[in-house]
Amino acid sequence: MVLIAGELRSAGAGILPSTIEDFRAAVLGHYAAEGRSFPWRETDDPWLVLVSEIMLQQTRTDRVIAYWLRWRELWPNPAALAAAPLEEVLREWSGLGYNRRARFLKEAAIAVTERMGGTLSGKVSELETLPGIGPYTARAVACFAFNEPIAFIETNIRAAAIHFFFPDRVEVKDSEILPFLEAALDRSDPRRWNWALMDYGAALKRLTVNPGRRSAHHVRQSPFQGSLRQARGAALRILSTTGPSCLRGLADETGLPEDRLVPALRSLVSDSMVAEAAGVYRINDLG
Repeated sequence: MVLIAGELRSAGAGILPSTIEDFRAAVLGHYAAEGRSFPWRETDDPWLVLVSEIMLQQTRTDRVIAYWLRWRELWPNPAALAAAPLEEVLREWSGLGYNRRARFLKEAAIAVTERMGGTLSGKVSELETLPGIGPYTARAVACFAFNEPIAFIETNIRAAAIHFFFPDRVEVKDSEILPFLEAALDRSDPRRWNWALMDYGAALKRLTVNPGRRSAHHVRQSPFQGSLRQARGAALRILSTTGPSCLRGLADETGLPEDRLVPALRSLVSDSMVAEAAGVYRINDLG
């Protein structure tokens, strides 16, 4: 892979065509030689694409593969997941982290089943009405499932754009990046182009200092060990596998002290992930 950075970015109000062509050549050249293969890239089923996008949020691709294949087997369509108990959904999610994503997927499955006739739309505006679906995810589903010519930004794409178009800048805003991505977009095959762009950015992050750190939106992830997130995950794991429990029982099962579990359980109740009655906690299923 050749780590090329653009020197001339724009001319007046426009973007230099030669710079865009150099960017396309670098991205597509890398993809031709070292493009990655994932099972979710072998389908254009909107539901399975959505599942992959939710799983890939804040989780490495190598960890997602086995989970995605399992979910494809268990819940190949929205109706199947909509009918599944949340306890089972959380059990099958356990280990991926950020467990609210599992609940969002189930809520989205219910919404698609009840409001969209069981089939996801390719319209960004409609996708954004689903629980847990933000601007990036809606655009990614529209592109990867329906091949809609849409430019969007995620962590790897951001790294690629900052490396190439803003080699000497810090605090680069997404609003500055997007015009370059829209100019570079391959409208004849946007699905392949955005895969290539993601792969190029992922390679840059392995081979050099992550350009994404120069983004105005970069947030350093806090340590997992000892975190509220760790305690939340431990409590959910026990409640979804062994059933309702009191605070003392959860402390015994998780090995965590009660003073760590109390704020975790409080936040889970606040997020409607867990319900509490008379000191007993249980998974708060939907519907």
